[in-house]
Amino acid sequence: MIETVKNAWKIPELRKKIMFTIFALLIFRLGAAIPVPFVNTESLGTYIDSMSGSIFSLMNAMSGGGFAQATVFALSIQPYINSSIIIQLLTVAIPALERLQKDGGEEGRKKIESITRYAALGIALLQGFGYFTLIRSYNMLDLNGMNMIWAGIVIVASFTAGATFLMWLGEQITEFGIGNGISIILFASIVSRVPSMVQSMIVGVQRYHNPLTDEMRSSMSQTSITAYEKSVLHPGIIPVIILGMLALVVFIVFITDAERRLPVQYAKRVVGRKMYGGQSTHIPMKVNMSGVLPIIFAQSIASLPATVAAFVPGATQQTDGFWAMFLKAFDTKSITYMVIYFLLIIGFSYFYATIQFNPVEVANNLKKNGGFIPGFRPGKPTADFIQKVLSKITMFGALYLSIVAILPIITSNAIGISSLAIGGTSVIIVVGVALETVKALEAQMLMRHYKGFLE
Repeated sequence: MIETVKNAWKIPELRKKIMFTIFALLIFRLGAAIPVPFVNTESLGTYIDSMSGSIFSLMNAMSGGGFAQATVFALSIQPYINSSIIIQLLTVAIPALERLQKDGGEEGRKKIESITRYAALGIALLQGFGYFTLIRSYNMLDLNGMNMIWAGIVIVASFTAGATFLMWLGEQITEFGIGNGISIILFASIVSRVPSMVQSMIVGVQRYHNPLTDEMRSSMSQTSITAYEKSVLHPGIIPVIILGMLALVVFIVFITDAERRLPVQYAKRVVGRKMYGGQSTHIPMKVNMSGVLPIIFAQSIASLPATVAAFVPGATQQTDGFWAMFLKAFDTKSITYMVIYFLLIIGFSYFYATIQFNPVEVANNLKKNGGFIPGFRPGKPTADFIQKVLSKITMFGALYLSIVAILPIITSNAIGISSLAIGGTSVIIVVGVALETVKALEAQMLMRHYKGFLE
């Protein structure tokens, strides 16, 4: 990976793309450190820390810590991700959108992108208003004489503008930088939390050796006591976590590179005085064809009910009743969340595999070029065989993603470290995005006929 980046840096055009991507990420991190006005960020940060393992911790991790500080980029690119999911599902359900996508060409693609942007703007407005409602319900506003309505307009507009700007920035990275812009921003958000996670582990070990005394408890609020107790970490757990993360990284890299190769034989044919064909090759089919997209999209959908409920005024303050049960059921550590998360990953894996690989089209192309899979007649029998293989490897890839995503949550419940559930999903996204970005670099170098870049 490092060698690939070094070789890409030697090419002036790719160097400009890398520099543009780095510059865009610097802008993102700058915006993630600028708080919106009229919010008591200290009280908000304490409250989010006390909700370790909840939906708020997940949103904070995906925003690079901006959610806990009510920064301009607090909503991160979640509105755009949710919008993309909704529009892609509607494209399958609504014939007009399906025709626009399949037969509209470049113009149709631009229209769908425009619809996605407007939908993202609407979702950002709703999430920004919900976030403001949460802040107001916990008295975390510093109005300094400002009218509540005007302060609310400024706060919601700031959140919405930040999410919209990140959507635009992601598109610029995709066009002028390296890799998928939205994935790169999400990657930067998670990686930026690594120093904070390391510091939390150190603090947790220190607090394990220095438990709260009765005198300390009497001078602390219940929220602070809860946050303190949740952050306590046994020293023996740290090596286990590190080894588990390293094993997870190795496993993800192995499965990402795994593929099923279908043998293809080309028939010999004579054209003029020359003979063509007769070669043997293969069709590579990736085990994890859709990358980290099923994880990202499934996480957004699975956390949606808890997100909506958490932004309802007073819902998080209830200890019993409907909202308390609802939040508990859809908490990131609950059985309900794990089941929904598991099923959504499998569903999105099949969805993206179907979009990316068309067995009928592949079979027709083989037939036109005189190719065939040994043991199967060209045409429909070949398409049926490819479809059967695709279903099997997609199921394996979907189960791999589901198990790898669910296992840290189960481990978190077993050993009592709530942040581990979020950390496991973050590792999958970070490793997946890193591998996809490196492959994008290699593809661009290959297009420029750069020799020796894999040496």
